[in-house]
Amino acid sequence: MSRHYPEYHPEADMLLEYSAGNLAWAQSLAVSTHIQLCPHCRQQHQQLNRVGGNLLDQCAPQPVANSALQRLMDRIETSEDPDQSEEPAKPVQPARRIGNDPALADLPQVIHKVVKRNLPLKWRRVSPALTMTRLKTAQDKYEVAFHRICRGGRIAEHDHRGEEIIVVLHGSFSDADGVYKQGDFLVRRPGEVHRPIATEDQECLCLSVVEAPVAVTGVLGWLVNPFLSFRAS
Repeated sequence: MSRHYPEYHPEADMLLEYSAGNLAWAQSLAVSTHIQLCPHCRQQHQQLNRVGGNLLDQCAPQPVANSALQRLMDRIETSEDPDQSEEPAKPVQPARRIGNDPALADLPQVIHKVVKRNLPLKWRRVSPALTMTRLKTAQDKYEVAFHRICRGGRIAEHDHRGEEIIVVLHGSFSDADGVYKQGDFLVRRPGEVHRPIATEDQECLCLSVVEAPVAVTGVLGWLVNPFLSFRAS
């Protein structure tokens, strides 16, 4: 069986911002997830890091206070580690803790770390074809969540009120613009309308980073939209 490689990638500007450390954490999570699934973007990221390192080497050294290093070490020692602020959890294998769910058994390592801090996952049914669970990531602007579409499931056509980043983690879905498989990276911007449809052979799991709630279009919009919640996480 031939290996699948993602066909949809972050734009060059976004990848550059990610390599420079200028993206918001939630956006960086999506890009990092894609990079772990995409050899092409992983190679580009490594090249950008090398270019950035070369540029730093060419910069003139800047004077710093003699106490700068000690202040930095003091901050590191006194900073609160999120993993140590709670009772230490027993060492577990991520897939075992998540269970026998095939959609969650082979996630990129960066997603495993987020999932382990959100166990047990609490799934909420949004529609007959769609369930979702929010992931707590301490974001004040973006909602980070898993969305899963059942086999052959059709999501209501909707608009985007803010930017939404989607990374396919398992299975695939399609809309009027194409077919998206594991690792594919999509950005939907305000005014873009689409209707995702999962393939018939398996469900589809996506990581979504949403800046604002979607808005269902068509005759059902007036009924459904007041109940669509958005919560930065």
